[in-house]
Parts: sequence; structure tokens; C-alpha cells
Amino acid sequence: MALRDFFGRLRGGSAAQPEIPIPDPPEALSAPIPETPPPLPEPILEAPPAEIPAPEAEAPAKTGWFARLKAGLSRSTAKLTESVVSLLHKRRLDDEALEELEETLITADLGVAASQRIVEGFRRTRFGKEVTDEEVKTALADEIAAILDPVAQPMEIIPARAPHVVLVVGVNGTGKTTTIAKLGRHYAEQGLKIGFVAGDTFRAAAVEQLQVWAGRTSARFFAPAKPGADAAGLAFDALTAARADGLDLLLVDTAGRLHNKTALMEELRKIIRVIKRVDETAPHSVLLVLDATTGQNAVQQVKVFKEMVDVTGLAVTKLDGSAKGGVVVALAQEFGLPVHVVGVGEKAEDLRPFAARDYARGLMGLD
Repeated sequence: MALRDFFGRLRGGSAAQPEIPIPDPPEALSAPIPETPPPLPEPILEAPPAEIPAPEAEAPAKTGWFARLKAGLSRSTAKLTESVVSLLHKRRLDDEALEELEETLITADLGVAASQRIVEGFRRTRFGKEVTDEEVKTALADEIAAILDPVAQPMEIIPARAPHVVLVVGVNGTGKTTTIAKLGRHYAEQGLKIGFVAGDTFRAAAVEQLQVWAGRTSARFFAPAKPGADAAGLAFDALTAARADGLDLLLVDTAGRLHNKTALMEELRKIIRVIKRVDETAPHSVLLVLDATTGQNAVQQVKVFKEMVDVTGLAVTKLDGSAKGGVVVALAQEFGLPVHVVGVGEKAEDLRPFAARDYARGLMGLD
């Protein structure tokens, strides 16, 4: 089968998500005018946490992280192992079998470059041999782990920066806001003082969701004065206040409307220019959040955002709802960007630091 025709059928795309209409804010109540007008108040930067009922305590996890990761990858595992095992079951790894293996791996979203690398590894070590199902899965896990190991790096927060500024970018709908909330909770539990900046000022749902999470994590919350306010100005004020208050970590949400790439690019660059006026080393991290369910389209998203900003690391979400977990391998091989965290569920503990060996074995359904 000609690979060129095969590769052509793998291309896909994503549609821009519609904007959420935002109602006009209520007018402030009038107050009696005193005889001597007081001085004008300073602009309010920090919004109070949303008034919400305390969430019910989550039941302790009955399984460890690896078990949850493996369960979250089960769809990807089924897609990958069933096709590979049926292809190589007690079959000699000749040239024809290896070519079919490469096509199968590409179909499983591992990408062309990673699939070729894995097949070459098989060719060097197992060419001409019959292999069992377990040997196939173990060998694939080893090859995948070798690709993933260099990118499995935690996001290092440096307290001396006070605050460490993380600019969180990505297409709307990938889980940016939820990722910010989960990261905030994770670092708050380590004793850090956290701040959230609702920089996607046009999306009321994003602002409200982040405000709720700020209340749950005791994080300072910086909201736009009105819908559609200047995101760069908000980031500037938030960083100024965060420095004065001694926050350790400031997580900045951003818009992700790729239907107008030029406008989005300029907005992100403006945010960076403006916060550098407060701290010339900021942002210290630029975290790109990707939705695993988009498969190979995630590769294109990395290319687009790398054109806009200096992406320093990746977070991959929604692996539990996807059969395309192999895309993490494709991302590692093509870009070599650190993969800081992966998510396999809605709970805060379902976003964890990325571990290469665990991911590779979980992807192949191995313990």
C-alpha cells in the first residue's frame, strides 16, 4: 500500500468554537451625594471569589494514579493493540510486516516520524523473528518510552521570581480554564500563594468558572472590569498586584479564537509586551493546553501557537475520552517540547505530571 496516499487520508481539521454571548453588567445602585464629595476610588482590580456552596468532599481514590491513567487510556489501548497484535501475531517480522506495522502506528495517531522510528527499532532487534502478543506490546512500550522520556519534564516553579508567571494558551475548548484550576489547587496544596487571571475577557463562562475555582482554592482572582476589557491591561495590573502581595504563582488564562489568527496573535504578543514592563523575565512559562480527542490536529495547533509565542511546555487533556492517546508520542517526536502534565478525568487529582514509562505501558495496556 502506498504510504503517500495513506498519509493523505489522515489529515483533519477543527472548527472554531462559537463565542458565548455576554449580558451587560447590572448598573451600580445610586447612593446619596454627600455634602463634600469624597476622592475618586482606586480602580478595583481583584474580584472577590464567587459565593458558592462548599463542594462535597471527594471520595478517596480507590486506585492509584497508574491504574487511573491506564483506565483513561483504555480506548487508545484498544485501538492500538488490537490492530498491532492481530497484524504481528506469531508472524515473522519481514519487510512486508514492518511496512504494515508502520501504517498501523500512523493510523493510531503516533505520527509518521515516530512510527518510522519505532519500526526501525523493530527492524534492528527483531527482524525475521516470530513474536508473541506480549512480546509485541512490551517491545512497543519500550520503543514508545524511549521517545517520550526526554520530554517528560515537570513544570518547575521558581519561588525567587515571586510570582512565577505562567501564560496558558490554547484553542477554546481544550480545557485551559480547568487546567489552570487544577494546577492552582496542586500548587496551593504545596503551600504556594496562587493567583488566577481571567484573561479570556470575552467569554463569560471562562471568567465565571475560574472565579468559582478561585473560591475553592483560596486563590486571588483578577477579573476584567467589564466583558471584553483589554486582556493585556488586566495582566499588567494583576502582575503588579501579585508582586506587591508576594504571590508565588500567577496563572494567566488567555483567549483561543483561532478563526481570527492575526488578532489572536497580536493579543498574545501584546500581553507579553505589557507584562515585561513589570518583570522583563516574564512570562516564565508558556503552557499550551491540547485536547487529545483532536488527534493529529493537535500537531497543527502546536505549529500555530509556536508561531505566535514561545511555547515552553505542553499539557494534554481529555485522554479518557479519546482513542487518540498516541498523539502524545507524535508531539514528543516532532517538537521535543516538555510534556508537563496529562489529564484523564474531571477531578483535580486526574491531572498529574507526565511519566514516560507509565504512559507507554498504560498505552499498551501493560501493568
